[in-house]
Amino acid sequence: MMRFQTCTVLVLLTFLAACARPAVTGLTSLPPEGVDVQNLFIATQRGAGQLGPMFGARRNAKLNYGRMGISIPPGHELGQLERGKGVVDPAKHFAPVEAENYPDVGAFSRALKREQMQEGDILVYVHGYNNTLEDAAFRLAQIRQDFDLTDPAILFAWPSAGDPRGYIYDRDSVLFARNGFEQLIRQLRSHGHRRIFILAHSMGGYLAMETLRQMALKGDRQLMDAISAVVLMSPDIDPDVFRHQAQTIGKLPQPFLIMTSRKDRVLSLAELLTGRKPRLGRIEDQASVAGLDVTVVDMTNLDDGSAGGHMVAASSGIAIRLLRGMDEQVRRGRSGLLSDFVLLGEEQREGLLLRQ
Repeated sequence: MMRFQTCTVLVLLTFLAACARPAVTGLTSLPPEGVDVQNLFIATQRGAGQLGPMFGARRNAKLNYGRMGISIPPGHELGQLERGKGVVDPAKHFAPVEAENYPDVGAFSRALKREQMQEGDILVYVHGYNNTLEDAAFRLAQIRQDFDLTDPAILFAWPSAGDPRGYIYDRDSVLFARNGFEQLIRQLRSHGHRRIFILAHSMGGYLAMETLRQMALKGDRQLMDAISAVVLMSPDIDPDVFRHQAQTIGKLPQPFLIMTSRKDRVLSLAELLTGRKPRLGRIEDQASVAGLDVTVVDMTNLDDGSAGGHMVAASSGIAIRLLRGMDEQVRRGRSGLLSDFVLLGEEQREGLLLRQ
């Protein structure tokens, strides 16, 4: 039986590898006039190599800093990543149109402050398994565009293999990246950025929780208090491990949201790889998080089948329309984001099950 399951997983991973994303070759020409460009900041433990002199796939203990401009095609649809390959056409596809490196965190912070129009949150996005830098940057650009976010956004690009066959490599890379992610949060706070909103997807949720646990064990409450909100989308975490992490952290940042879908086909595959135990992003009842100060949003009925059901909050147009007020509510205060979900009217709540 075990051999059959292993063979099934290998076949599925081989299929996923054959369906790999198209690759973009370097920067494109400037986008047509009037096309939106999302400005993203990057902190990464990837070394040099990808996108010319920028960042590649190899693990690097040192944090590197940069910025990318991603243009959004005029015909963009909510939740979609319109992708091309080679030197892409910005009139039709997401395209990298600007890139620069910063020599140190000081230059990085100054650029962030120039981008920040008023005192508010810095959004830090932690991508998931099987992501290249390009994958994660395009997804963050799409999220900023579709949710009309205006606060600066940082992509924490941990060194995923960017290969569906690299699941174990990526889990090791999460452990490798914990110190780097903590270092980024410390640097942001020390440079005056005191409201950090963590948005973590899939295996990136595991990295976020491991880092918060590591920070809590050091007893630095001021650093923990700089985290203004945490949202875990489709977290690829064993529920028992999550409970242990949360109990070690103690007082969790608030609001703390977990977005789940029982139709998540990617996490279903992860369950095969990890012994058939449901992952946190696919829990079916509140028993797994009972007693923890978290809110679980079950988005199963909003799953439109895109992205393997693995990022419903950002890939489903219906879900995006429901959640689009997120950033405005966060800026109003720590309880704002939570109330946006709790106070949905019944006609809006259809298909959205909220459990606390």
